[in-house]
Order: sequence, then structure tokens, then C-alpha cells
Amino acid sequence: MQTDAGIGSDHASSDLEHVLTEADLELINALQIAPRATWQDAGRILGVRPATLAVRWERIRRSGVAWITGYSIGDPTAMNLAFVDVDCEPGRVGEVADALCEIPEVQSVELPAGHHDLLLTVFTPTVTDYARTTGPAILRVPGVERTQTSLGSRLHLAGHSWRLSALDPAKAAAFAALPAPRPAPGPLPEACQDLLPLLMRDGRATAAQMAKILDRNASTVQRQLARVLGSGLMSFRCDVAHGLVGFPVTCTWYAKVPPGKHAAAAVAVRSLRSVRLAASVTGQANFIVTMWLRSVAEVMNAELALQEKIPGIELIESLVMLRIAKRMGVLLDPDGRSLHRSVVVGGVLPSDLDDSSLPAE
Repeated sequence: MQTDAGIGSDHASSDLEHVLTEADLELINALQIAPRATWQDAGRILGVRPATLAVRWERIRRSGVAWITGYSIGDPTAMNLAFVDVDCEPGRVGEVADALCEIPEVQSVELPAGHHDLLLTVFTPTVTDYARTTGPAILRVPGVERTQTSLGSRLHLAGHSWRLSALDPAKAAAFAALPAPRPAPGPLPEACQDLLPLLMRDGRATAAQMAKILDRNASTVQRQLARVLGSGLMSFRCDVAHGLVGFPVTCTWYAKVPPGKHAAAAVAVRSLRSVRLAASVTGQANFIVTMWLRSVAEVMNAELALQEKIPGIELIESLVMLRIAKRMGVLLDPDGRSLHRSVVVGGVLPSDLDDSSLPAE
């Protein structure tokens, strides 16, 4: 997979060893809570000079250890979420993964240790779009033998809500209390829409950076950026190289929850800090849970926790990911670092990934 530079220059060399300090972890945690917090606000809360925070974040970002991306928001009542198991021809898993990473609707590409070669997370505007376009596109990739699709009926918890918990509660609350952008209702002018792809590549892109790329006056782009941020059409997310923040193991469980118990199961998994994703899906396995863990040895402990928290749950299959090639539109290197290249599609992500974001079970 080739990479290209995002806003703010290129990615760090592959041999860079980035050692995260406690101050780095606090900054990442802060930007998970408030991805576009100003350096002035962040400096006030953290007790650090704004210029120091800006330099620190640029070092972290360029190393690929953490990154912020923007996503266009689609209609949460119509959007389609699919989890797709892919079987490949022998010896072709790597090239198939690379090809699938280039399909914008394929938001995540994971290589699990299990019965299937790849696990995909796919967002499309509607089920029809998936059936007519994206599903067939996946099958047409050379080397793909077969696929098996589970459709999301309700997304209870997603990765954007996962936190490092490096901040003390008072500082975390202060970042959560920062004011939201001033609402800007009405259709988004065409000139403002030019900013969307740039914010998808770098969720903290400044008006000055975008003005230079778009060859526009900086003050004009500042007004356009305010309009975009106030429109409610974009969501921002700070992600991390999970192994470099102490959670090198990603495990996904396909499970079966008794009918009528999905809401209770969702509440239960929220109490487990390691959970990154929980979703109700169609099929024999009707519930999916993903956790970030510190070792493979923790998998058994996690399974016991799930069984204790969710009476009646049946764990059908566990998948430990050997590699994650793409996460939420961002291509990753084998160490989980961002390659500073996004392959995303606008208008398909729900505005609030919680119990109300998809149709009820």
C-alpha cells in the first residue's frame, strides 16, 4: 500500500521508535474527549503552554501514534452497517486486504486468527447500496472466494467513545464541558463543502492550512470552517496505535444473546473498560463484542467477564486480530500506526453511535 502526505506534511520514518510520556497520554486522552479543542483551552486545563501542546501533538501525529479524522454524517435511521467475513484463495490474503482497503465503504480491514481470512466493517447509506454496489465490489476483488455478511441491527458502543483514562476526572470533565461550535443551520454552501475532504484527512486542520491548499483567503476559510463545524454534518475522532498505548491485542467475539436481552447486554458491556465495540447483528450469532486487551492471556478473563455480566450469553467464536490494515478509513502499518492516508466515503456514518443510532431490535 502506498501512502501520501496529509495536511501538515508527511509521516514519520518507519524506524521511528516513539516513546509515549505521561504528558503525551494526557494530551491524547484530552483530544479523544474534545478532538478540536483549541490549544489555548487545552493549555488552560492541562496547565501547559499552548505552543508546547501544539509541538507535542505534531510530534505524536507525525509518528502515526495518534491521529484525528473527520467523518461526514449520514442519516442514522437509513444507514447500513455490515460485518463481512471474507475467505481468500490460498496465499492471497495480503493482496486481497490491500485491495479491500481501497474500497471507501470498507471502513475497517482486519486479519484474524480464525476460520475466516478477513473481517470487514462496512458502512453504506442503505442496505440497497450494500446489496447492489459494495457487496458485489468486495466479491469482485481478485482472490476473494466467498463472503458471509451480518447486518447491524443496533450499534450499542463504538470505538470513538473509548478512552485512555490518562486524565484525572476533573480535567476530563473540563474537556467534556468545552462549548460546542455555534450552530449554523441551513444548507452548506458549495464553497464550504470543499473543506470536508481536508477535514477527513486531518480532523484538526486549521483555516490557514486549508486556505493554502484551496488558494483562498484565510479569513474567508475561517468563516467557512465555522459554518462547517456548526452545521453538525461532521463528527471528529481521535484514534491511537493500540499496541503503543498498552493494548496490543484486539479480540472480537461472535455471540448469541437471548431475545429481548440485547439492551441489557449493551448496558452490561459498557461497564467493561476494554470494550471498543458492541453491536446487535443479524444471523445465528446476533451480538458482536470487540475488546482491546493487554495480552492474549486476558482473552479467557474477558470471556469470563462477559459471561458474568450477561446471563445467558453464548460465545460462539473468538477472533484475535493478527493485523489491522485499516481502521475507520485510515490505513495502518503493521505496528498499528497511521500511514497518514485515509480512504473514506462521506455521508454514511451515523451522528451518534448508540442505542438510538440504528433501528431497534
